[in-house]
Amino acid sequence: MNKTILKNIVHTALILIAAFFAALAIQNLLSAPRLVPAVFVLAVFLISLLTNGYIYGLLSALVSVLAVNFAFTFPFFEFNFTIQENAVSALIMIAVTAITCALTTKIKQHDALKAENEKEKMRANLLRAISHDLRTPLTAIYGSASTIADNYAVLKDEDKINMLIGIKEDSQWLIRMVENLLSVTRFDSPNVKLIKTSVVLEELIDSVLSKFHKRYPHVNVGLQIPKDFIAVSADPILIEQVLINLLENAVIHAKGMTKVNLNVFVLGSKAIFEVKDDGEGIAPEKFKTLFTTFSGASGDGEGKTHSMGIGLSVCATIIKAHNGALSAENCSEGGAVFRFSLDLEEEI
Repeated sequence: MNKTILKNIVHTALILIAAFFAALAIQNLLSAPRLVPAVFVLAVFLISLLTNGYIYGLLSALVSVLAVNFAFTFPFFEFNFTIQENAVSALIMIAVTAITCALTTKIKQHDALKAENEKEKMRANLLRAISHDLRTPLTAIYGSASTIADNYAVLKDEDKINMLIGIKEDSQWLIRMVENLLSVTRFDSPNVKLIKTSVVLEELIDSVLSKFHKRYPHVNVGLQIPKDFIAVSADPILIEQVLINLLENAVIHAKGMTKVNLNVFVLGSKAIFEVKDDGEGIAPEKFKTLFTTFSGASGDGEGKTHSMGIGLSVCATIIKAHNGALSAENCSEGGAVFRFSLDLEEEI
């Protein structure tokens, strides 16, 4: 059976059962039989709100009408729709159900359309960002390669090496961009399920710093982690990508940065991760769209504070998939800090 259908049936059954016993309590304990129909109207309203389409709401309305007429209306324990009051109550309940179903269905359709429009808007922004961000390194790679190929014999070895280093760096940047794009498309599918494993914190951090130092060998990262053995529940590859993106964001886009720190500490059942720099911080107008807008982020970092590049959007998406949230704030002593949490692995 389809999970959605099963969920709708369970919701309908549980709400109707709860309404029946609540009506019994009202009639027998409070001696207020006139409130019984209102209980079932509320139940039908909740069913219409929580289920898909019209069928469950209308069926629950029919069941409610029959239940009220049979168990809670004189003559008791027999159906009698000849009494005018019973017939009017039944019609009112069915009318309320139909109206509620129509309204909730329209609201759900509106929400679905709004969500789809937001997705389309993000895709359009992403395409614009890609066209901008990919053009610069590709042009540089093409230009350097063409220069070497056309002037190989006359170029100095030093010039060749410098251009080849530039090609290497631009290629690495493109690889990281593709990694980010793959993460975006992965989480865009509703059928994707995150597979969490027990990840030893020290091993995770060692892997992150090792990969980061290959990209930025001259950048020293200050590190503070708990001395105790810590394991978190996460997808290690994705969390590595988040931490590398955040460290890289500080290196490239934190104007005036002289140092960057990676700190991890335990708070309750969470491991809190922080990437902190001593640059000029984040411009106030950037905060609202820091993790939701794809914007161009060229690699030179000159004259820029933190960018809203695709890396931060990917980071936010990955942390959200881990049931967390990525936040950012400016530090009172200067610079900015990006922070997120992961669940600690439960001890067996």
